[in-house]
Amino acid sequence: MSFFSANASATAAPTAAADKDVEVTDPPTDSISSISFSPQADYLAVGSWDNSVRIYEVGPQGQTQGKAMYQHQGPVLDVCWNTDGTKLFSGGADNAGRMFDTTTGQAIQVAQHDAPIKVVAWVNAPQAGILATGSWDKTVKYWDLRAQAPIATVQLPERCYSLDIQYPLMVVGTAERHIQIYNLNNPNTVFKSMTSPLKWQTRVVSCFTASPNSGFAVGSIEGRVAIQYVEDKDSGNNFSFKCHRRDSVPNSKDQALVYAVNDISFHPVHGTFSTCGSDGTIHFWDKDARTRLKTFEASPGPISTTAFNHNGNLFAYAVSYDWSKGHSGMTPGHVNKLMLHHCKDEEVRKRNRK
Repeated sequence: MSFFSANASATAAPTAAADKDVEVTDPPTDSISSISFSPQADYLAVGSWDNSVRIYEVGPQGQTQGKAMYQHQGPVLDVCWNTDGTKLFSGGADNAGRMFDTTTGQAIQVAQHDAPIKVVAWVNAPQAGILATGSWDKTVKYWDLRAQAPIATVQLPERCYSLDIQYPLMVVGTAERHIQIYNLNNPNTVFKSMTSPLKWQTRVVSCFTASPNSGFAVGSIEGRVAIQYVEDKDSGNNFSFKCHRRDSVPNSKDQALVYAVNDISFHPVHGTFSTCGSDGTIHFWDKDARTRLKTFEASPGPISTTAFNHNGNLFAYAVSYDWSKGHSGMTPGHVNKLMLHHCKDEEVRKRNRK
């Protein structure tokens, strides 16, 4: 694998700052849209609006080293890994899905849509792994990497904004607040269609990791998250809550400044989850105890995306413009950095239910 540049060598975190979050060296030069840890080791993939995908190796002290980089012909909107961590996938505004082979260092195109690919997700099916791509052309396509054409195409009611998979559950959030739920044992047929329980535009859907296939979380532009169970028999456990809001006038709850929920990441071991927002804060939550575990003011600017590593002891987040105010909000001097947070057990472990 090629290094980014000669000076992109590993930088160790100072010992005195052991409890502080560590900044990743040599970050992307434009907004960070997506980050994903390898499921096998601490390699962090990063997709950016500078048309590039970068891979960093993260050391035990949080020190980072750029290991590889490849290009799209437009902004990269999402990245994901396959199960064994040998292949990295990305989708972009160039309507293309690409695959980077970590063993050969080669990147090739493996997917094509008629509009930008907003989401890429690996389907860890028992028979053979499949890549799912969700696009603004209102389709999800399934790709067998041994074939050039998609093996199936599913029509969506609107543009795909977010998609997540915990096999065999796949949840797709689209424009106009549609949510489509699929059982990937029957991938071409919608298992259930619903309207988001949140009143405003869906920004992210994320499947539970503990008790997989039972449900998912939805985040909206209006500073709310909904916890939603798939089966009707569990609907009594559905609830929603406010987050990523600030009072514009002290002690005046109806004067809230409302921020988008940009990402929701579930912990791979405990099943707790994080939310991040345009307000620059990150919260860790326990959905079963319906309680907040931790809050940190990460940045004065937006947090665009987050990810836990494979064993949940490391949490990455991007301080970056989130495009919530469109092109006009992309003013010069926007902060753009990647940060690593070492998770303490009490921050992410479930609480006893009251």
